[in-house]
Amino acid sequence: MKDKTIQAFISEHREDDVRKLAFEGQHFPHINMPFALEQIQGWQTARLKLPMWAAIDDIVYPPHINMEQCSSEVTARYKNAILAQALGAVDGAKTLVDLTGGFGVDFSFMSQGFERAVYVERSEQLCDLASHNFALLGLTQSEVACGDGVDFLHGLPRCENTPGTTVIYLDPARRGDHGQKVFGLSDCQPDVTLLRDELIDKADVVLLKLSPMLDVYAALSSLASTGRGVEVHIVSTAGECKELLLLLTHNDTPLRVVCVNDDEIFAYSPISKDDHHLVAPLCDSIDSLCGILLVPNASIMKAGCFAELASHFGLLMLDPNSHLFVAPRPVSGFPGRQFSITGVSSMNKRELRDMFGQMNQANVAVRNFPLSVAELRRRLKLRDGGNDYLFATTCAGKHIIVLCHRIAGTE
Repeated sequence: MKDKTIQAFISEHREDDVRKLAFEGQHFPHINMPFALEQIQGWQTARLKLPMWAAIDDIVYPPHINMEQCSSEVTARYKNAILAQALGAVDGAKTLVDLTGGFGVDFSFMSQGFERAVYVERSEQLCDLASHNFALLGLTQSEVACGDGVDFLHGLPRCENTPGTTVIYLDPARRGDHGQKVFGLSDCQPDVTLLRDELIDKADVVLLKLSPMLDVYAALSSLASTGRGVEVHIVSTAGECKELLLLLTHNDTPLRVVCVNDDEIFAYSPISKDDHHLVAPLCDSIDSLCGILLVPNASIMKAGCFAELASHFGLLMLDPNSHLFVAPRPVSGFPGRQFSITGVSSMNKRELRDMFGQMNQANVAVRNFPLSVAELRRRLKLRDGGNDYLFATTCAGKHIIVLCHRIAGTE
């Protein structure tokens, strides 16, 4: 799709500033500059987001909005791992159907291990790109179907009438009619709440990629009525929640929630509403604040599994709404950051002066506290940065500031 002249130009200028290069277009009349700039910008995004793709010179990239919306290589590989685990004990031919193909990043990684993989996309431009790129990626089992994913779904047979195992993947578009971002299930296209029963009828396994802004349990109530044969995967990278994945199977197994943050994984099965309610033990006084302060990662925060976390690791929670924990010593395997506590101050002016009067720089965070980070910095006259960490929070009904040092090697 790229002739040798334009490929040479792209390779020569792919490290350049795209905005500056755009103003120099008159110097290259023989070059299709809009296409070249799109490819250069796409490669610059891909070298960080999709390094495996960026290493292949002839890959063709889509418009910027598609590059912005596509999965990263890290999260795409994780989806492949989810499916590999779900299908690990399954014999016979396996078929993957991606009903919302897009740029094809998820498809390219998930299709590994499938005898047949069908990419469905209604944009002819993206289908052309997919056909070209999949050949370069060696996806010989892939088929490109240009059309509407919902129509394609309607044409599939029920899974019980299909030999082998069928997996359906769906990533609803999270853009409204006017290009605005949306995250509610019924606001996305297609509306998976209307397709749930048909998806389960026509696939042995369904994997849904939902907005990281969506409430986990709201998604479950809309898409997984029984809560059995369901896994929720909350995927974060570099401390930011990126994806909410819902895996639906025909297995009669209890709901499982998997919180992933880079290499940290914490999995649990939520307590049933009909069972006893799990409650995290609380610090009964500020005097209990010594040892180690533990700060959960982004996926734990999204899941809200604070009681399960406390129970699993034997931790005390500072306050039900602070989402911070303490332990007498460092906790191996804790999914988050850990800090050694060096001091605790109330909001008493004298205590604040004694602890922070000689300090001029610190990293400040607030949790369940009446002041913002900026307001607290002004009150304590602190610049950002340095080796000291301040957590302003609530414990035993009192507003406090915990002074800490980061423990190396934790998140």
